Amino acid sequence: MSQNVVIIGANRGIGLELAKQYCETGAKVYAVCRQTSEALNQLPCDVIEGIDICNDASVSSLPDKLNTIPIHVLIHNSGVLVPDAYPDINIDSMKHHFDVNTLGPLRIVQALVPQLSEGSKIGILTSRVGSIGDNNGSFNYAYRTSKCAANMIGKCLSLDLAPQGIAVALLHPGYVRTEMTGQRGLMDTDESAQGLVKIMSELTLENTGLFFHTNGEMIPW
Repeated sequence: MSQNVVIIGANRGIGLELAKQYCETGAKVYAVCRQTSEALNQLPCDVIEGIDICNDASVSSLPDKLNTIPIHVLIHNSGVLVPDAYPDINIDSMKHHFDVNTLGPLRIVQALVPQLSEGSKIGILTSRVGSIGDNNGSFNYAYRTSKCAANMIGKCLSLDLAPQGIAVALLHPGYVRTEMTGQRGLMDTDESAQGLVKIMSELTLENTGLFFHTNGEMIPW
């Protein structure tokens, strides 16, 4: 039986590569984004555009646009990174980061959890820079704190959804060469996505709520 895979933020970068690799497995992929891209339109998946994860009404419309399909894998990839450094911290920018990086995945899960069931899996892309235990730099306050909070959201969801048989993983994609990183990084999107797909395939209630590097290693909170 083919899996239904929903990817939020699939028009470019890691999300686009995830959509491509899941299509190659034979999964039925639903690629969700604000605005599609030429590369995404070339993939054999259903593209659902016009979804703004910061807008409650927009997110609430997503179940109908997905025709209330059963969802086997849900991956939230959307995010924002605007660099900053102390003491030049912009509070409005921090609020925007929280709206996108922290509340965005929460809105999506709340909207789509009725379409998940026992055996379904949720992956939330965060970042190892959201780890307090692993922190060795103080720049990017907005991004770091919003990703740290997203980790807590994911951990809480893993506890609340476990009784329904739904597993949750917090995912660090690695330092990937994408538009967000200015094409700097240690790996390309295909390598990152390959690791993430493998982690999601091995996700169960036995390892739900953990924080994974794309290479399979555990990251401290």
